[in-house]
Amino acid sequence: MVKGDRAEWKAKYFVKMNRLLEEYPRIFIVGADNVRSKQMQQIRVSLRGIAEILMGKNTMMNKAIRTQLSSNPALEKLLPHIKGNVGLVFSKEDPVLVRDKLLENKVAAPARAGAIAPIDVIVEAQNTGMGPEKTSFFQALNISTKIAKGSIEIVSNVHLIHAGDKVGQSEATLLQMLNVQPFHYGLVVENIYDNGAVFAPEVLDITDEQLLGKFQLGLSNVASVSLEIGYCTQASVPHSIINGFKNVLAVAVETDISFPQADTIKAYLADPSAFAVVAAPVQAEAAAEETKEEVKEESEEESDDDMGFSLFD
Repeated sequence: MVKGDRAEWKAKYFVKMNRLLEEYPRIFIVGADNVRSKQMQQIRVSLRGIAEILMGKNTMMNKAIRTQLSSNPALEKLLPHIKGNVGLVFSKEDPVLVRDKLLENKVAAPARAGAIAPIDVIVEAQNTGMGPEKTSFFQALNISTKIAKGSIEIVSNVHLIHAGDKVGQSEATLLQMLNVQPFHYGLVVENIYDNGAVFAPEVLDITDEQLLGKFQLGLSNVASVSLEIGYCTQASVPHSIINGFKNVLAVAVETDISFPQADTIKAYLADPSAFAVVAAPVQAEAAAEETKEEVKEESEEESDDDMGFSLFD
């Protein structure tokens, strides 16, 4: 690429980057390690109509972002995260949808010597189909084997590679001999920018039920502290009103003070049996309904057992 063509390409890149920064409110910072060009093309196709991907040198991305800070200062929060082999995915859609689309486009890959393992690799107990002449290779890796039907059999599961460790040449060769592709590579969401806020992708897994549960727990704690120290808050007001009403009822019961709720309590304390009589018909009706259901079930069972035939037919 001659100097003039490169300058023109850079100018077009900055124009595109500026357009994307102005148009889209959400930006996914994605790691692109071990993603090949063919896989990247497939990812672009799957995101068509949902998001746009822009790759490039970190210095160029940082420069383009800085040119937009005058109109959108919040973009500065992106700069600390533009490091390593990363790209940007721009979208207006639900972040969960975009994240799931990216996860769908991971492909299996072999373990290459020198690569950092993203996950643990465990070789399961199995008959390898290899001849006895390969026994020394397994012994060098401290893998217990036996000869079964003329081939090497791994007798127990082996934790071959730990996550974060560098893959050795012997481990890579063994996995290749076993035809195992333990790793899956694709664009990995590292951080998400959404209308001025930057957060980790794990936030997308938080459900509404979890948020509601945390809010209710916090509200309960605020109400408890407020009641304990006698400081009135919106969280403690309902409890204070109920506790106050209980005190009023207690005073009314012990005195001649009268109001509808207190009169009901006084009547119950004077003759509890009257309330039991009122509740009895309801309980009797419920019991009658249960009896009817049991009789119906028994009749159905008898009908099923008979099947319409008699022993003397």
